[in-house]
Amino acid sequence: MDTLETYLAQQPETSSWGSSPLLRDVAYERIKDAIRHGVLLPGQVLSETRLSKLLGISRTPVREALQSLAQEGLIQIIPGRAITVAAPSMQDSLSIIHVRSILEPEVAKLATESLAPDTLEALWQVLVDMEAAVERGDRTSWSKADTRFHELLSAMCPNQVLGELAIQMRNRVSYIAIDTQTSRDRLLACTAEHRAIVEKMAAHDAAGAGEATREHIHRLWESSFRRFNQG
Repeated sequence: MDTLETYLAQQPETSSWGSSPLLRDVAYERIKDAIRHGVLLPGQVLSETRLSKLLGISRTPVREALQSLAQEGLIQIIPGRAITVAAPSMQDSLSIIHVRSILEPEVAKLATESLAPDTLEALWQVLVDMEAAVERGDRTSWSKADTRFHELLSAMCPNQVLGELAIQMRNRVSYIAIDTQTSRDRLLACTAEHRAIVEKMAAHDAAGAGEATREHIHRLWESSFRRFNQG
């Protein structure tokens, strides 16, 4: 897994961007991506000073970015004590997955109803990346492809608010996709579940795509429940 220094060094320079986009938005996206991709782990302590230095921007936009991430449930701020990456409890995680099971089938259904050839091709390509990653045992690349899949699906949803809510809920439990306790068999099964969704979408079966998504989230809930109880 990349260190935070390595991960941020691989991103485009921010010093030449000026005020567009806003530096707080740059900080927000960089920190959020580091959380989603497992560079920053649940419970990890964050430092405004260190993040400011690594990002090459002042502490004020970093502080504003952290406040926004706290509102989304990705980090926890304890005034006067610490800033940490959120570490949801078992019950919170399962509750969030339950919310996903309500939102994401509708996202898939609406996305299928307004499906365009280029967006379908993009989904197929992400699926190919996911299958290749699991075959070679590259968990990091698999989780990144998984993130791209769900982001793309949410972006395809004509109801923008619904799509944004769905991806926000997923981001709050994205650590599950990169948990080293996840077995290869589960990754293979999860990849097959993603393929089932794309196949239904390609067939313009909106109801089927919704049901395939519901089944995927149900399997995620079951596997997460087992893992939490084994731990």
